[in-house]
Amino acid sequence: MLSAQVAIVILNWNGKKYLEKFLPSVMASGYADMEVVVADNASTDDSVAWLQEVYPAVRIIRLPVNYGFAKGYNEALKQVQSQYYVLLNSDVEVCPGWLDPMMKLMAADDTIGACQPKIRMYGNKSCFEYAGASGGWLDALGYPFARGRVFDYCETDEGQYDDITPVFWASGAALLVRAELYHRIGGLDEFFFAHQEEIDFCWRLQLAGYKVMVCPPSVVYHVGGGTLPKGNEWKVFLNFRNNLVMLAKNLPWSQLIWKIPVRFMLDAVSAWKSLLEGQGIYFKAIMEAHIGFVGWVLIRRKKSIFPVSRKGELHGWYHGSVVWQHFVKGRKHFSEIVGSKK
Repeated sequence: MLSAQVAIVILNWNGKKYLEKFLPSVMASGYADMEVVVADNASTDDSVAWLQEVYPAVRIIRLPVNYGFAKGYNEALKQVQSQYYVLLNSDVEVCPGWLDPMMKLMAADDTIGACQPKIRMYGNKSCFEYAGASGGWLDALGYPFARGRVFDYCETDEGQYDDITPVFWASGAALLVRAELYHRIGGLDEFFFAHQEEIDFCWRLQLAGYKVMVCPPSVVYHVGGGTLPKGNEWKVFLNFRNNLVMLAKNLPWSQLIWKIPVRFMLDAVSAWKSLLEGQGIYFKAIMEAHIGFVGWVLIRRKKSIFPVSRKGELHGWYHGSVVWQHFVKGRKHFSEIVGSKK
């Protein structure tokens, strides 16, 4: 039996300060048929005790260990019966009525599997935020970028990406997805632990024949980097390793056999550049990521999740190189890159 039409599920790990700050906005979302769930990833702070005292209406799912983002959500969502899930980071402030435009969009088209709101920075609310901006894209070599964010450059939101449109990936910071589809295609790949698992999920969703959308009339504000700060060795390792694993899982062999070697070369250039600049941790993390990827190929590949078919059309796929456009040509804006032929 469904508990609510949509369950907003917040994965928490030692995030009491974020729950205190942002849960009030979630509770005031204003959607008539919703449930708020906090899945606690074995926090060692007093998050759970605080929730029980201050928000007794919030359902708490207590996980026995810190499973990370991917497995944490998979384990939690096995216990949530709803038509739709929202995977919402604890460091996200939502606006009143933010759910309505996305729910109307999903209800109007059953070929839409998932969507995201427009995501701006909490610390600078006029700018797009790194983790999704106004919808994610992927370039030919697997580098993610977004409408409003290219690598570390985030544009000011002036309404330039306000169209409701298909994209390649929707941000895991605020991801609305059909519950039945989430489970049918295997949820998030648990090998990833955290970082880029939502891109892999959206890729598989598209290959299965469903669209991923961005719905800019819905707006949220994201702090970002709350659990793993930028430059953290584990975060760098996960990003580089998981990106390679994602390519190996989802690309056809005709592309895979040359794109993986090219990526190894480009990653190595980035690693050596960092080492020469005195960032030894970054260099070490990339080398470990390559070793981790090779280990996955040798040991884990058969256990990974693959799409049932490749019938779907990929949206938000840039056939050029965003690395070339950004670092060589000096183009910072999404619109400059996707509109370029050179």
